[in-house]
Amino acid sequence: MKERRFIGMFDSGVGGLSVWREVVRRLPHEAILYLADQAHVPYGSRSLEEVCKFAEGITRFLLAQGAKVIVIASNTTSAAALNFLRNLFPDVPFVGMEPALKPAVESTRTGAVGVLATPATFQGELYASLMERYTNGVRVVSQACPGLVDAVEAGELDSPETAALLKKYLAPMIRGEIDQLVLGCTHYPFLQPLIEQLMGPGTTVIDPAPSIARHVTHVLTQQTVKTAVLTDGEHLPNFPCHHVFFTSGDVCAFTERIRTVRWPLAGDPPEVRAVCWQANRLEFVAHDV
Repeated sequence: MKERRFIGMFDSGVGGLSVWREVVRRLPHEAILYLADQAHVPYGSRSLEEVCKFAEGITRFLLAQGAKVIVIASNTTSAAALNFLRNLFPDVPFVGMEPALKPAVESTRTGAVGVLATPATFQGELYASLMERYTNGVRVVSQACPGLVDAVEAGELDSPETAALLKKYLAPMIRGEIDQLVLGCTHYPFLQPLIEQLMGPGTTVIDPAPSIARHVTHVLTQQTVKTAVLTDGEHLPNFPCHHVFFTSGDVCAFTERIRTVRWPLAGDPPEVRAVCWQANRLEFVAHDV
């Protein structure tokens, strides 16, 4: 096991980059290794058992590279596997995602809020727990959104087809007169401009990424994590750059998607490297490392 020196972050694809960019903005001296499991995207239509298997394999890979904290930048994976991973790796700090129902309920004026998420997120115990703890009589319109993850993965952020899907999914929200709309999937913030346009000025759209970045900061300041902040510009061990990206899918396609999701740093995105699944393990593609 390498010395734990960087943040490990993963998602099924590009969606977790919405979390990645907020963590980078808040913690610019931190190095991050981001892994996109595009061989299996989308996770939202898969069984909880499958998602747990993928999450375990990715976590083992990131820990083997030296991750000091694991950020599950995926609502679907957090709902399916966060407790599973914490039990399996009790000494590893995990930061997961959850739909931001609490701030939505606290801020509503109409008494109605909406949540957009994948089917798997709504099926998980985490969402049921949030509903029980935080709704407090507020009406919640929950809408599963098949196809939106695929649209973001394809870079179709404002295409007519994506707009048509969103109109269908937002229609119950408009009829329900919600005034707070929770984005319950990390892919959806990349659609936020289109969502706000379709919902109109009376609805606040809540992206959970900034609060997740704050929580990552909190975790890194705890005594259980000794190497909290790296020196500005220090590179990761065995890698020639500050931030490293891996995908189990098509490297060229993922590189192009990074360019379409509002790259927050100066210069071009660094090289994306390939990993592949061997049984239930992730391994470097031989010519990369």
